[in-house]
Amino acid sequence: MQAGQRADDDQELSTASGADSLDMRFLDDRAYDEVAGGAMRISRDVATAQQVLILQPYVKWSAKRNTPDDVQPNDQLAEATALIHSLPNWKVARGLKVPLESLERKTLFGSGKMAELKTLITDLRQEQQLTCLFVSKGTLSFAQKHFLESEFRLPVLDRYSVVIQILRLHATSAEARLQVAMAELPYIWAQAKDASMTQTRRQGYSLSDLQKEILRTRERKLRAELERVRRQRQLLRQKRKQQNYPIAAVVGYTNAGKTSLIKALTVEDSLQPRNQLFATLDVTAHAGLLPCNLQLIYMDTVGFMSDLPTGLFECFVATLEDAMLADIIIHVQDLSHPCHAAQRAHVESTLRSLAFSIAGGDSTASHMPPIINVYNKCDLLQSNDPPSVVEQESTTTAHRISARALTGLDPLLEDIERQVLAVTGRRKLQMRVPNGGPEMAWIYKNAAVVYTEADEQNPERLLMQVVITQRTLEQFKRQFC
Repeated sequence: MQAGQRADDDQELSTASGADSLDMRFLDDRAYDEVAGGAMRISRDVATAQQVLILQPYVKWSAKRNTPDDVQPNDQLAEATALIHSLPNWKVARGLKVPLESLERKTLFGSGKMAELKTLITDLRQEQQLTCLFVSKGTLSFAQKHFLESEFRLPVLDRYSVVIQILRLHATSAEARLQVAMAELPYIWAQAKDASMTQTRRQGYSLSDLQKEILRTRERKLRAELERVRRQRQLLRQKRKQQNYPIAAVVGYTNAGKTSLIKALTVEDSLQPRNQLFATLDVTAHAGLLPCNLQLIYMDTVGFMSDLPTGLFECFVATLEDAMLADIIIHVQDLSHPCHAAQRAHVESTLRSLAFSIAGGDSTASHMPPIINVYNKCDLLQSNDPPSVVEQESTTTAHRISARALTGLDPLLEDIERQVLAVTGRRKLQMRVPNGGPEMAWIYKNAAVVYTEADEQNPERLLMQVVITQRTLEQFKRQFC
């Protein structure tokens, strides 16, 4: 495998597991789509144009907020706007910040604010066709959603349902489609449970016994196929381990530049980074060379986002395990983002939760690979921007780079190499072998050759600077010494 190529064994996932030959027709179920549409207010026809009013609720009093101090309502509204812009033909008619006493009340908004919003919606409808309302809150209860829809006479979406719509759009592989389909079910069941507690039959929303059986059957099939995916990924990890490839998982908040960094480090032309949220859903493997000529596999992963229930990302555990079981983790962060510190904290918290989940809930057994912090997009910083706390970290623990401008990559690669060699038990050493002999060919096949030079003391010998594991070195000694 050459640097700049996608790892062959990762491409084998679909064929080895039969994912592309699976009968995926059960995912396209009209009866299920009716249930999902009723719960999430979304459809599979993402090409339909939408004019969206965004309401960004926030708690007025900082003591009652559950968001980080450095995340302001303007930042939350900007992220909500970016979510809508991630969908083709979806336009933002207006974005509005709405201060609240609490996010938990049944009506969400007070009577005075409801009157203001009704007036605003009436005015917007006179100016343009308004098609839906996006309340940028992780999830809305059925009672909240039903009340708002009856008052505003518009479909109401929350963050979970909008993100599902984006994931549906970007899920092209069989594996990604399975995971997104699984991510929809906890939301639908929660809405149905909440609805049943609020006399849904009077309110026009309920699940019949047939619809419940449709959901249960779909969930059984999805769990079976996802378990199959999980087992196949375990086989792929074992294969990489047998081939002795070191692995670096590249993680980060959505749109932080993970794919751009991998493209810069591997020079893989086929990688096409996109300035979109959740552009990457499949975990893909890409080969690159470290300065010592050791091949390293970079694993691209799905991005994280705050204010979403953990149940949504738990459906991606089958692929996120690749990150937690890698040799090192490269945490890519958007240094130019005003919520950089909060985004970093969210990713770190999610990684700890994943490690705990993979360890079966045993905190003593949970393991976190070494993490290298990479501050991307430093070229977008203004010269007069004050440094944040995380920016003031020592350069030995963090790297300021621009994947787009290709700056700061050499020190980063040297640090990656240092960490990989330490974790995998490799070391650099010089070996003297016969020039052109079988020893030389064996080393090229089984170790990373940094450079070679003629032995000035013996022209029939060659000095080889290599990176090699102790186990491989012992094999060499048994065969040639």
